[in-house]
Amino acid sequence: MQINDTIARLSDHFYAMQLKNDSDHIMWLNRYIGKSKMGQDELELRFEKFFRTDSLKKWIISRFVEKFYSENVHRFILEMQRPTPAVLKGYASEHHHFLKQWVRSCAQIISNTDEEDVQKFEIENIISEWYGIPGRLPSHHELLIRMGESYGLTKEEIYSSEPLPQTKKAVEMWDRICRESTFVEGMAAMHSLELIASRNIKSLGAKIGYFDPEILHDGSITEEAAAFLGEGYNADVSHSENALDLMEKYSAKLRNVQDCQAVFLKSIELFDDYLNARLERGVLLENKQH
Repeated sequence: MQINDTIARLSDHFYAMQLKNDSDHIMWLNRYIGKSKMGQDELELRFEKFFRTDSLKKWIISRFVEKFYSENVHRFILEMQRPTPAVLKGYASEHHHFLKQWVRSCAQIISNTDEEDVQKFEIENIISEWYGIPGRLPSHHELLIRMGESYGLTKEEIYSSEPLPQTKKAVEMWDRICRESTFVEGMAAMHSLELIASRNIKSLGAKIGYFDPEILHDGSITEEAAAFLGEGYNADVSHSENALDLMEKYSAKLRNVQDCQAVFLKSIELFDDYLNARLERGVLLENKQH
């Protein structure tokens, strides 16, 4: 069996870290490859099996659902089924820092490619996330700020806040990936994360959705929170998958599917910690009031 050079390099790296008993790498191996200690040849074969795919898009969806929505649904998603004011305040505050990086990442992806369909996709993202249509349609970021204000935060508090360590680490890594990697790897790092709020997620294998859609109209959250969450929920369900189609197209062209897979896996580990930071921020804000 001929193992792809990228996969061989990855498995060699993890084998070396396994010999050093590096806890972070061993935890990753336990999560994705297997919990028993393996020799170098077996580890390479396990890596080849794990990364083998005929469709990067399907592979990313499968791994994303497995990570956040399968047997152990992520704690933030569980909290979002019937979110408390603390959860939504933490969401508003910490997500502000995520969105600041999001628009930078989109711009970096644009600067790393001459492909017009990718550039158009990213420009549309920047406009909808950060600018909207002045006087007609608020940006996603503006709706986020309004949600925070509806629960007692001020715009100044959100803007002046420092990201929690998990968010800071994630933002710095996403920035580095999008600056230093190919545009398609940047897309794999960032746009795969949009699957988290896809209205289509249950049909893709998730046990539950991002939130219980009843909260959009049952009065359990503020109108501003419903407007923010509803914007994503009511959007074209194909949006989160359009980027995956572009990734599939250009990763095949650039022959860097495995690099995109590796970047994606790094990104969802960071995203996991970042989602927990939203909850932590909510607890901090609640405690500050008492």
